[in-house]
Amino acid sequence: MNFLYPGFLFALISVAIPVIIHLFNFRKFKKVYFSNVQLLKEIEQQNSSKEKLKNLLILLSRILAILFLVLAFAQPYISAHDQETTALNNIVSIYIDNSYSMEAVNKDGSLLDEAKRRAKELVKGFGINDRFQLLTNDFEGKHQRLLNEEAFLKALDDVKISAANRNLQQILNRQGNVLSGTENKYSFLISDFQKNISSTKKLQTKADIQYSFLKLNANNLPNVAVDSVWTLSPNHQPDANERLVVQLTNYSEEPAKNIPLKLTLNNQQKGLGAVSIPAGKTVKDTLNFSGLKAGWQKGMMSIKDFPVTFDDTLSFSFKVDKNFPVLSINGPNAGHYIKALFAADAYYQLAENAESNVNYNNFSNYGLIVLNGLKSPSSGLAQQLKTYLHAGGTVVLFPDLDADIQTYNSFLSGMSLPSIQALITTPSKVDQIDLQNPIFKTVFEEIPKNLDLPSVSRYYSFVEKNTANKEDVMMLPGRKAFFSKYGVGNGQVYLSATGLNANDGNLARHPVFVPLLYRLALSGGNEVPLYYHIGNDNTLASKKIAIGKNQSLKITADHLEVIPEIRQAEGKTLIYVADQIKNAGFYNLKLADSLLAVHSFNNGRAESDLHYLSKTELEQLADKSNLKIFDTDKDAVKLIAGGNKIGQTLWKLCLILSLIFIAAEILLIRFFNNTKKTI
Repeated sequence: MNFLYPGFLFALISVAIPVIIHLFNFRKFKKVYFSNVQLLKEIEQQNSSKEKLKNLLILLSRILAILFLVLAFAQPYISAHDQETTALNNIVSIYIDNSYSMEAVNKDGSLLDEAKRRAKELVKGFGINDRFQLLTNDFEGKHQRLLNEEAFLKALDDVKISAANRNLQQILNRQGNVLSGTENKYSFLISDFQKNISSTKKLQTKADIQYSFLKLNANNLPNVAVDSVWTLSPNHQPDANERLVVQLTNYSEEPAKNIPLKLTLNNQQKGLGAVSIPAGKTVKDTLNFSGLKAGWQKGMMSIKDFPVTFDDTLSFSFKVDKNFPVLSINGPNAGHYIKALFAADAYYQLAENAESNVNYNNFSNYGLIVLNGLKSPSSGLAQQLKTYLHAGGTVVLFPDLDADIQTYNSFLSGMSLPSIQALITTPSKVDQIDLQNPIFKTVFEEIPKNLDLPSVSRYYSFVEKNTANKEDVMMLPGRKAFFSKYGVGNGQVYLSATGLNANDGNLARHPVFVPLLYRLALSGGNEVPLYYHIGNDNTLASKKIAIGKNQSLKITADHLEVIPEIRQAEGKTLIYVADQIKNAGFYNLKLADSLLAVHSFNNGRAESDLHYLSKTELEQLADKSNLKIFDTDKDAVKLIAGGNKIGQTLWKLCLILSLIFIAAEILLIRFFNNTKKTI
């Protein structure tokens, strides 16, 4: 049976061809399909790997950001020293700078408050058995003992700003007195390290003490200070015209313009002014006043300068005397020139002693002693006059040219004056006069062109051995001494080469003689300082005070009465106040109920210069392996506990790293594999 049929075959072929073509296309499609599926799987696997990497990086960044943020709050540190902690107890001395400069502020408040805060951090890190010394500029006795933590913190709260200031070596020496024994010893100095704290030499330290300087930093502040005041004459007359010189310094980097200046005396305004000072410069100004009555005067010079004000006022005191006591010791042929001169002015109270009847005990009562034509001056007189000079007295000597030269030379030698070489009988005339000398400076309104000067018929020539303490007031030709000043002790001797007799020359009758003696007297006397500085000047100078057996000197002020230590010296009384004066102001010196003097105390001006030692300068000054220096602005420093007691903190670094990893997380999310997927 034959099932072959042409139509069936055609039909079969007609059906078979599409089927074959479809089967062929299906196989091709299948191949392509499975190929694409494989590609998609590979792409998905690749994208999945990148996504996993991205997520891991984001997770890692987030973990590190949180980790470093936590560490920043934990404040990790690197120990600054490599020494091992021992089982011994610790003794620690902490110096807190409480000088005026510590009133300055920075971003954390006043420097003194910051110093206290850092000291508390340090102390709280030590053990319960450790002991501490608190040291300030006051150097008080109570600060020379070791305290436990509780007592130390209580004492720390009581630290106040003080007028006292110390240098670095004084502070280290004071700490070294306490830091002794077998314990671990640590010294800490917390200060702004103003330049006045520096020592002139390299610091001396102890090898068994670990030293650390912690430098605090203040904002830059402008400052103008009243540095000093002085009068142009040490003696003051009632109702006389007075001149007071004030010196002001601008410690800033910018000029100070029109600084208001005011002078008050006994609470009455006596002068006003305005001063401009270039940056970093010092200027002087003179104020005139008058109308003062006899007695002690309390003065105040003040300016207005903010924000540093502790040095804007300077108080001072001086005495206006009813009269000026002068003693003339006269030789047998002295004449009456000295008596006639000083009797003409009621202000001068002249007392006269004959050469043969001198009362040595009263020398200290006179502002000027005139030796007028002594014939045979004794060595005893020379010794008493030298004591008077050492106390600050003034002597003027007009010799008797007919006296024995050898006797005079013995007298002059006893007073440390040059010896006489010879008597010159050749007439001469003064050819040089020092018009800039304080004696003549205010005598002439203008210098005459042909000034008539004294002439001399005979005079002494001198052998000068030491001219270091000599000033020539008037000279003869050839630079020979005619009238000269010699410093002896704290006083001065004016030595004339000629006498006052008419046959010696015309000095006593010359017009220059009157202003010469008057100005000489006014420039002499026992000059008492106008003021003292707290903490620096601990000794008050006074002319000799006679104190009875059951009497004592007292220094009094508002709510203060102290009995100072006294010592009698050559012609004067020294009064030691030590550290009993702590506040600026006026203080009365009394003997029983009698007022002897009024003294003024001011804050020191060392703190006025607000310039500071840099860390580099401190390192050069220290140059010690056991002394470390930290700057709170440049070093991330934290006082810590443990064996090393101070370290380098890392919280700032941790905070920066935390921010970096937060930024990295954001960038990963934003930009990592952020392109569109395509097939």
